[in-house]
Amino acid sequence: MNDVDAVVVGAGPNGLVAANYLADAGWSVLVLEAQPEVGGAVRSDTEVHDGFVHDTFSAFYPLAAASRTIQSFELEKFGLTWVHAPAVLGHPLKDGEWAILHRDRAVTASLAEAAHRGDGAAWLDLVEQWDRIGDHIVRALLTPFPPIRAGLGALTQLPRVGGMDFVRMMLTPVTDVGRNRFGGEAPRILLAGNAGHADIPLDASGSGVMGILLTMLGQTVGFPVPEGGAGRLTQALAARLRSKGGEIRCSSEVMGIDVVDRRAVAVRTTDERFEVRRGVLADVVASRLYGDLLRPDDVPPRIARGMRSFQLDPGTIKVDWALDGPVPWASPPPYAPGTFHMADSVEQLSEALAQVTAGMVPARPFMLAGQMTTADPTRSPEGTESLWAYTHVPHGAAYDAGEGGVRGIWDRDDCERFADRMQARIAEHAPDFESRVLARRVIGPHEMEARDANLVGGALNGGTANLHQQLMFRPVPGQGGRAETGVRGLYLASASAHPGGGVHGAPGMNAARAALAHHRLRAVASVGRGGR
Repeated sequence: MNDVDAVVVGAGPNGLVAANYLADAGWSVLVLEAQPEVGGAVRSDTEVHDGFVHDTFSAFYPLAAASRTIQSFELEKFGLTWVHAPAVLGHPLKDGEWAILHRDRAVTASLAEAAHRGDGAAWLDLVEQWDRIGDHIVRALLTPFPPIRAGLGALTQLPRVGGMDFVRMMLTPVTDVGRNRFGGEAPRILLAGNAGHADIPLDASGSGVMGILLTMLGQTVGFPVPEGGAGRLTQALAARLRSKGGEIRCSSEVMGIDVVDRRAVAVRTTDERFEVRRGVLADVVASRLYGDLLRPDDVPPRIARGMRSFQLDPGTIKVDWALDGPVPWASPPPYAPGTFHMADSVEQLSEALAQVTAGMVPARPFMLAGQMTTADPTRSPEGTESLWAYTHVPHGAAYDAGEGGVRGIWDRDDCERFADRMQARIAEHAPDFESRVLARRVIGPHEMEARDANLVGGALNGGTANLHQQLMFRPVPGQGGRAETGVRGLYLASASAHPGGGVHGAPGMNAARAALAHHRLRAVASVGRGGR
């Protein structure tokens, strides 16, 4: 197949979503993937210890559960099964108590109420607001900018959720949202921890949207995982695509995109060239698309100017453990969470994230972690636990805010030293933790990029989530938050495009819809010319 309607560069979730949507429209589609297997940052493996499955990168998928795109593909017919832990999210607190987000809102509220009178009712008020408007917000976030239809839907519900007071809350920093709505620590740290998934400072606008979004999705759809490993999600997308006649070639690294008369006409690997009739969809980080795959003369000048200030999100260090038993919490949670966060308080969480932003190796890193066997018993032998944790780090550190002598160059020594720091954080709440460790794997920023070229320096989200590079500014000002690249027939389908990171398939779907729309317009124009 050297002559196809569309070539999709990259078999991550966004590329596979785009390919499926085009195949549904009757296009012939070829997906080219540099790695030996599909998945991008949605893969799993058995490298850590015999009998244990670990998710290589991402693990929990609330946005996939909320995505109408992914749900419309009916991936359950292709081997995908979603499963849930007893509780969505937990956060151990200093006094031995836990902040718990449970899928049953009444349970979440009762735990918050027991910790601080009045917080239960305040929690239910927030969830009820989300019930009325949340679906419209999610749709608005996941569609091309500006989100006219979903935005109108949200506007019709706005009076029922408090009008401009609700808008103001969504634009308020998450630290203030927590203080304004709750008296106790538990709801505040749940919101702040979920906001900490992005690189937006917790005292900045935008953090409130992120914290409320992920927390409310956890409350309404949970943080589900694919049974058997994260890779089952992308494997199901690949199986569906093949059933529609699409082709996937792995170990096929794209080296360039040929442009003639400002139109993408072909894609080149190391040993083949594929001519493209209708479109190229690049599930590729923007800096690689515009810096490597296109010749400098083919990049539109305004894009080239904008890319000079393109900003990545921070790097990442991820640690996987195979444990011979469950995490030995000194004070066990009332419900076992699939995901847990690690920070001493909202204030300490803010400090850790601020250290990363300032270019420092954090002394007490904020950690996101997953008890995968708790969520999915198929991940390891009965009575054991497949565990991971990750945290953000600066790409180049000025100095170490802690005492471990980490230099911030993220070679093997740096990564192992920092992993010791992360492990010690868990041991503060589970003193016998290290005695449970059968094996440990540390994946640092450089290895992340080696395993997935889109994860430049371990940046997971294709670019910063701060407001100056979101919406109409993503990936650069002037693109209008859309998939078009300024090169006809070439579309940006990665997390570098609006709406950014997260496993929801929106950048891929937006790119596929743009490709179909432009093809229809060309067809209409061609008929018009033929009639003159």
